[in-house]
Amino acid sequence: MAGPSEAQVGNMLASSATGTTFLILIQVASRMFTFLSNQLILRALSPMVLGIAAQLELYQVSILYFSRESIRMAIQRQPLGAHNSKSQFTASQSVVNISYLSPLLGIATTTVFTILYQHFAPEKALETPLFNASVVITGLAALMELTIEPFFAIIQQQMWYQKRAVVEMPAAFMKSFTTCAIFLYTFRTGQQSGALPFAIGHLSYSITLIVGYCTLLLPRSSERCFSYLPVLIKDSRDGAEYFLGRFSRKLSSLAASVFFQSVVKHLLTQGDSMMLAAMASLEDQGIYSLASNYGGLIARIIFQPLEESSRNLFSGLLSPDETGKRNIAQVRLAKQHLADLLRAYQLLLVIVFPIGPIVVAQGLHLLGGRQWASPQVGDLLSLYCYYIPFLAFNGITEAFVASAASAKEIRHQAIWMGAFSACYALAAYLFLEVWFMGAYGLVLANIVNMAVRILWSYMFIWSYLAQHEGGLRVADVSIHPVSYVLGILATVTMITQGLSAADQDLLTAIAFSGAYGLSM
Repeated sequence: MAGPSEAQVGNMLASSATGTTFLILIQVASRMFTFLSNQLILRALSPMVLGIAAQLELYQVSILYFSRESIRMAIQRQPLGAHNSKSQFTASQSVVNISYLSPLLGIATTTVFTILYQHFAPEKALETPLFNASVVITGLAALMELTIEPFFAIIQQQMWYQKRAVVEMPAAFMKSFTTCAIFLYTFRTGQQSGALPFAIGHLSYSITLIVGYCTLLLPRSSERCFSYLPVLIKDSRDGAEYFLGRFSRKLSSLAASVFFQSVVKHLLTQGDSMMLAAMASLEDQGIYSLASNYGGLIARIIFQPLEESSRNLFSGLLSPDETGKRNIAQVRLAKQHLADLLRAYQLLLVIVFPIGPIVVAQGLHLLGGRQWASPQVGDLLSLYCYYIPFLAFNGITEAFVASAASAKEIRHQAIWMGAFSACYALAAYLFLEVWFMGAYGLVLANIVNMAVRILWSYMFIWSYLAQHEGGLRVADVSIHPVSYVLGILATVTMITQGLSAADQDLLTAIAFSGAYGLSM
């Protein structure tokens, strides 16, 4: 299949810019609804219940991640096809068909994770009212959410971000409204609901997604040349490339390669939550959950949409033609987009480092009430601000790698992910067991984890561009050195005037962890 035409490239660039706006809008709406509902219940919510809610979130995220992440990444490699109905049918039907593997995987992963979680759950969690019901409902919600994958596959391929926003924003509202309403009702009536309101919130989100996508996409049958059912792909030229005449062997192979990589990647991404769930009390987990949720708002609202839209753009621009070659002009466009984002991230870093820790720590005292206004939570929020830039740089560089790497290179990356896991485990051991830094140590270990992953991704990008476009210099992605000097001076000024000696020691540990990670 031929690569995208010039007109399609122009459409991809325009759709990416517009899509980023809509994705950010989705995140802003979602976080706003979550923020408002949390503020209504936070003063009456105990750290232990919030800790259980965080475990349920990890449980659901794990089900969804292992069931759909590898398939979604493989789908992004499917070109749009030429401007004829036959080619467009093949391209669109291929992603619809393979997306049905996600619900099938979901049945197995939901069963396994439900059994494991109920078996290894802390004793305090098991004693919480309606705990088992909460787990079952959350698992059901995850399984139901997987049924919208055929719709999501087409949304992503066609870059219909506006349609996605129309569905996901009401779903986010329903999740927050349902959670808040049930919690407040049970609290005022004196009933013990445990984490059940959070589980029902997840369920309402999944139901709203299903209703929304079905209502929006199913009636428009005249506007499409494909089916949302896994029908046969009748293409005499490509018929041998489809398993059972439906599932693309190329996409299936790529999804399998990404799946094994995703196992390690999930351990790295969710490692802090897993370690907390295994080693920390429910109260500590609740405090860490609050700190990461507040501290990660910028990452979720801005960086996550940029990463997602950029991954789609990179996948389109870097798709090889039928001979396996890349279009040099499109590779240059991908490089320019990456460089622009990296420079923008660095400018944001110069702002976040000086003022972020103080602003979020002070905001917590106003929003959380006495129950949450502790030095431990404030310091965690401050520390998390230094973690956000590493999170952002890792996300965008890995988006490029995921779009450019071949199946063989993805398997090679999976091996390196194992090495990253060792670095992360070593850092976590040093910070937690040797230096007894507790939850702070987990954030510092995450900084080390992100630093080594960024370094590897940058080396891959440099090698890839050297082969196809002429390389990548540090000057291509760097801002002016004066900006760094001003940022450092501002950070030092804010520290010396506004932070305690303990906070200064904490910053020293941060600097050490960053240097340690970059030197690995």
